[in-house]
Amino acid sequence: MEELISRQLVKYLENRGIEHIFGLCGHTNIAVLTELEKSSIKFINVRHEQIAAHAADGYARAKKQTSVVLSHLGPGLTNAATGVANAALDSIPMVVIAGDVPTHYYGKHPHQEINLHADAAQYDVYKPFVKRAWRVDRPDLFPEIIEKAFQMAESGNPGPVLVSVPMDIFSMKVDTELFDKLQHHTKSIQKPSIDDRTAEQIIQTLLDAEKPLIYAGGGILLADAAEELKELVDHLNIPVAHSLMGKGAVPDDNPLVLGMTGFWGTKFINDKCKEADYILALGTRFAEADSSSWETEYTFNFPPTKLIQIDIDPNEIGRNYPVEIGAVADLKQALAVLNRVAKKMAPNGYKRDQLIQEIAANKKEFKNSNIGFIEDNCFPMQPQRILHEVREVLPRDAFITTDVGWNKNGVGQQFDIYEPGTILTPGGYATMGFGAPAALGVKIAHPERVVVSLVGDGGFGQNPAVLATAAEENIPVIWVIMNNFAFGTIAGLQKAHFGTTLGTVFEIDGEPYSPDYAAIAKAYGVEGIKIEKAEEFKPALQQAIASNKPVVIDVAMLNNPVPTAGHWNIMDIYSPDKKVHHVSL
Repeated sequence: MEELISRQLVKYLENRGIEHIFGLCGHTNIAVLTELEKSSIKFINVRHEQIAAHAADGYARAKKQTSVVLSHLGPGLTNAATGVANAALDSIPMVVIAGDVPTHYYGKHPHQEINLHADAAQYDVYKPFVKRAWRVDRPDLFPEIIEKAFQMAESGNPGPVLVSVPMDIFSMKVDTELFDKLQHHTKSIQKPSIDDRTAEQIIQTLLDAEKPLIYAGGGILLADAAEELKELVDHLNIPVAHSLMGKGAVPDDNPLVLGMTGFWGTKFINDKCKEADYILALGTRFAEADSSSWETEYTFNFPPTKLIQIDIDPNEIGRNYPVEIGAVADLKQALAVLNRVAKKMAPNGYKRDQLIQEIAANKKEFKNSNIGFIEDNCFPMQPQRILHEVREVLPRDAFITTDVGWNKNGVGQQFDIYEPGTILTPGGYATMGFGAPAALGVKIAHPERVVVSLVGDGGFGQNPAVLATAAEENIPVIWVIMNNFAFGTIAGLQKAHFGTTLGTVFEIDGEPYSPDYAAIAKAYGVEGIKIEKAEEFKPALQQAIASNKPVVIDVAMLNNPVPTAGHWNIMDIYSPDKKVHHVSL
């Protein structure tokens, strides 16, 4: 029996357990949209493809499931590219299905064809950042390709893939047997672990070490291995530092958690990493900001510190630092073995009471250093007060999405995360515009949980059309716009090093300027609250949570830089003869 590919594709996605697809219409994909109308799959309609990609990214992170983006050809595909690249650099599984020009018009330059270097070559645009890009040239190959696409997105180091489908193929028929036989293929591939001998070597090394330390990266969260990591940390009483992407891998109120390293880490945290004799690094690529540009003076010093590194991606083993013991493995599997071996080799665990007291004292000292900012009633508000009051109001299991700037760097440094996987931030690509749409995907994945997006005015201004989707679909996200009338982090850098703020602050006739985001929200049919004094913020956030509706809270914020104790080499490029980072504006 033969059926339309568009119809069989939708059935295939249903059988895979896909519940939502994010995208935007175009003449090349309406055959699929027509079939979705009859499906249990919900199509989340957006106003810009970058919103679709970021929302799908947030959805995949929160739901721990491969997300699907449906795109039009040409400009639709390139609009989505930034969001897909962001997902790629953060190892988020995603399948992008894009319409393409009809097969019989390749090279004739039909409407919106990309053919500058090869005919029907839009899939070449994605090749530098997706795991694999397919162009479907024959209808009978489509079932096999879509199956391979999901398997590749989910296996090894996960990430996005592209399936570019000429629009005429969506409207062709193929034998249903071609899709039916895919049901016999596994949808879950067993992941690699480590053997007992390797585990024993790692555990013995940690037991013998004088100052062992665990460094947790985002790979812990991708592998859903937070519970296993906490078990190892608690049994061996090993302190944990983390990258920005590893924040929350072990809850911040665990007494062994040091905090985030690198440029936005504190001196205490960075020094503990530098002083460690052995570091067990799990699921991290030692990114530049986390590692103070890999300069030994500030955060990590390999050697004399020795490194044990476990990662699902062999390319990450020893990428930036020499490794004494390296293992390629899924972290959930590997930690299960390490826990079993650790309990066998050290059945009574290990005690480091003095270290725990030292960590607690440092955390108390750091929190006390912020009390003046938290209690300050000035308006525009202190950023520290905004973060403190958000944390006070939110449930422990609430989700937070950030963008870039104070809302990302300050959250990484000062905002406690209590449930693993409840903070979503753009890491590898650091994409401005990620936070607001990612929150849509998170809320769709977990409608029962509170979802707050902490974003700057620059980031929210990238994609305010998220509000149209929120209104149409009644997605009750709360956007807290930390509004400093600028691309604040860059403005502070430029002023400190070059004495100007050209192109980084928003002004009219020399006066600070901002759109009225609360009024914009209302124009979209979303509740908008403009904060006029500091005392209004906390009650407004409580009100927004209680309403269970989409709400925008626009709060003016002082443009003070996030305190830094680490290093970023761009400072030396700007000002080789200065010791300056940012300045307040």
